[in-house]
Parts: sequence; structure tokens; C-alpha cells
Amino acid sequence: MNPLKLSMKRFFTYLLAIVLVLVVFFVAQNYPVSSPGKHLPRLADTLQLKQNFELILNTTKPRHYKNVEVLDTVAERIRHGFSKYTHRTGMQEYKVSGNIYKNVFASFGPDDGEVIVIGAHYDVCGEQDGADDNASGVVGIMELARLLKDQPLKYRIELVAFTLEEPPFFRTEQMGSYVHAKSLFDKKQDVKGMVCLEMIGYYSDIPGSQNYPVGVMKWMYGDRGDYIVLARNSFSGSFANQFKNLYFENNSIDVKSFRAPGFAGGIDLSDHRNYWKFGYSAIMVTNTAFFRNNNYHQLSDRLDTLNLAKMGLTIDGVFRTIINIK
Repeated sequence: MNPLKLSMKRFFTYLLAIVLVLVVFFVAQNYPVSSPGKHLPRLADTLQLKQNFELILNTTKPRHYKNVEVLDTVAERIRHGFSKYTHRTGMQEYKVSGNIYKNVFASFGPDDGEVIVIGAHYDVCGEQDGADDNASGVVGIMELARLLKDQPLKYRIELVAFTLEEPPFFRTEQMGSYVHAKSLFDKKQDVKGMVCLEMIGYYSDIPGSQNYPVGVMKWMYGDRGDYIVLARNSFSGSFANQFKNLYFENNSIDVKSFRAPGFAGGIDLSDHRNYWKFGYSAIMVTNTAFFRNNNYHQLSDRLDTLNLAKMGLTIDGVFRTIINIK
């Protein structure tokens, strides 16, 4: 055989072997890949979800970093929403370029011991409503506050609405989630784990509505964007793994697992990335963002594009999972 052809044959043989190993590794990490929705009692109140969306969305200007007064108004609305269900609320303030920005928090359960953080960012990218990105996540934690009220909790649950997740602050130490994660690290707080709610409102059962970073993933996950995803990195820790397993047992919406290296397929593109940086176990609950929702970072990301019923089922799963964490 021609030496060049022999070399090429060996190269493609090795390449195929590497691809097969990666596929086997990916499947092993995620097994089982999916869990169909179960017929469980509904917990989230869709009317309450809509009312909280209106609190976040109805502002004089878009809630981006240049409109500090608008961000302050939304932050206070979130804090007031939290205060209906717990007296332990507050703001974490920090300065960027001469302006004060605010994370909003509410606590439930024991005053001390290990803490579970559940967070979502309330700012937007540019001149848009940002209904899915990420008012949906914030409305999700506001509804969790209602569900957590008077629950006998093993761990302290800290709900946090983050500021400055979007550009130009994304991947910087000015992200609200970085500031919050660092504050936990600096005071040596015992952190059980972190859950990030990132775009949980948009769903579609139309064939071809779901895209992927790699086309072959459609074989495993299907081509309809009618499910929620639990996204972890390869070393996301025991809390994230337990959360995934418990969510698969307590889901009333179809749910799928995606676990891969942090740089792959947008798996680190939200606030949970900053908890990974400080060594905390973290997981993202998402509808896959721009892989599904074509309204991502567009003027068309409006409330009327969202499915509040399915979003409520996603929140139900988060609640049932959190109260069953061991």
C-alpha cells in the first residue's frame, strides 16, 4: 500500500477510536440521559408567575447596566416579593465604575450550617424585555420563595437575584454571581451546592425547534424543544450529581441531562460558572437558551412567547428536588 494512504488510514482509524471513546464517555457521564415527566400534583401558581413577570418587565427603560435606577427599582421589587415569605431579605451592594449595583437575597431554613444557593440574574443585554433571558429565572426563584415558606428545611436555602450577568461584565469579576460566590468563599461559608436558573420559560413541541452544539446530539435528545435540561461539567461535584438524580425522580416535565467539560456547548454560560471557580458544586437548569429560543438577546424576547404552564412544572421539579437533598 502507498505509504501516504497507509498513514491516512491509520490517522482516521485513530480519530474514529478517539471519537468512539468520547461518545462512550459522554453517554456514561449522562446515563440515564432523560426522564419523562410524571403525573405529580402541580405546585407553582401560573397566575403568580405572571404577576411576578410584570414586576420584572414593567419598567420605564430596559434593565441593563446603564440604567442603574431601573436596576435599583427591579431589585427592590424582588426584595419586596421575597419579604412576603421571609423576613430574612437584603441587598448585597458593590461598586463598578462609580455606580452601585445590587444582588438581592432571601434566606429560608436554619440560620447556620451548610447553605444551598439558588440564583438567577435579573439584568438584560441591551434594549429588550429579556422575558426568557432571564426574567424567567428570577420569577422562578420568587415562586420558590412562596413554596419554601414554612418548610422544615435541613439546609439554609439562599435565593439570590444577581445583577450584571450580561455583557460587558460576563466572564469578569464584576458579575454579581462572582461577587456573591467570593463573599461565601472569603467568610469560609459551608456551601452544599448551587443551582442556577437560566432561561426556563420557552418551550416548543415543533419538530426541528431544538438545536445542539453538535448535530449528532439529536439522536440522543430529539429535535423538539419541549423539555428542560440539567447541565453540569465533568467535575461538577456531589451536590450537582445528587440534584440531577433527585430531579429525575421528582419531575413533572420531561428532563434531560447534559454533562460535559465546562468549555463545551455553552455549558458554562451563566452564573453557576463563578461557583465552579471557587470549588463549589453547581448545576444549571435551562431550556438551552439560543440553541432553542431564537428570541435570545432580541426585542422579541417577550412574555407572550413563553409557556408558563411548562415553566411552572420546571419550578416544581426544582422545589421537590431541593427539599429532598440529603
